[in-house]
Amino acid sequence: MDNNTNAIKGIKNYRFLLKELIKRDFKVKYKRSYLGIVWSILYPLLMMLVLAVVFTNMFKIKMDGINFLVYLMSGLLIFNFFSEATNNTLTAIVGNGTLLNKVYIPKYIFPLAKVLFAGLNFLFTLIPFFLVIALSGSDIEHTKCSLNIYYLLLPYIFFCTLLFILGVSYILSTVTVFLRDMIYIWGICLTILNYLTPIFYSIKILPENLQEIFKYNPLYVYINGIREIVLFSDPLTPTYLIMMFVYGIVTLLIGLFVFKRKQDKFIYYI
Repeated sequence: MDNNTNAIKGIKNYRFLLKELIKRDFKVKYKRSYLGIVWSILYPLLMMLVLAVVFTNMFKIKMDGINFLVYLMSGLLIFNFFSEATNNTLTAIVGNGTLLNKVYIPKYIFPLAKVLFAGLNFLFTLIPFFLVIALSGSDIEHTKCSLNIYYLLLPYIFFCTLLFILGVSYILSTVTVFLRDMIYIWGICLTILNYLTPIFYSIKILPENLQEIFKYNPLYVYINGIREIVLFSDPLTPTYLIMMFVYGIVTLLIGLFVFKRKQDKFIYYI
């Protein structure tokens, strides 16, 4: 409890630094870019359209009664958030070694800043996501998504996703300090995870035994929660909502534990 209180106080005391780190990431990402932050909206929209054309025309993927554009983008929404945040945090500690060697700064601030930066980009991607929901689909084919009260649960899903990503990020930023190869290993892991998460295909095409295994994938849990609400206007059960939070908070606690156990040794490796 004391450690959690100290961490919260640390964030309050260093909130200015946290803001500056996030601003720095924005400046670096959009430096010399004419459209700047607009790319956060355009990129996922264009990528989604390309993938939709590929899978619907080349691979002939079609889901009867389901808006495939929304189905696809809801998966990309969460996975891209996870991918960007975790990739950024791989070097959160290593990349700030010079600063950490000169002054005292709570080390957990750096992975947190990377995840929050990715979180802000994620918020921008919600704009094209809701545009696709509103403008795509057909009443004749029963693929039109309708606004419903369960949309109020979306912020909760996003929050649980953030907790999960933050936990994974603390683990990755810790491992990378001692094993630089993790930068390349994680790229491979993301590629594998991309195919193990039903983003552009339905989980129902898998054998039943594999379906049960895939359903324990935290990313699938969050993606499926969004799809149930947006595509089918179905409520999420209390058990499902609790499971989302448990995945998030448990992963975060594990990440913080690993990070705290190893942070005193960072200085010898950065």
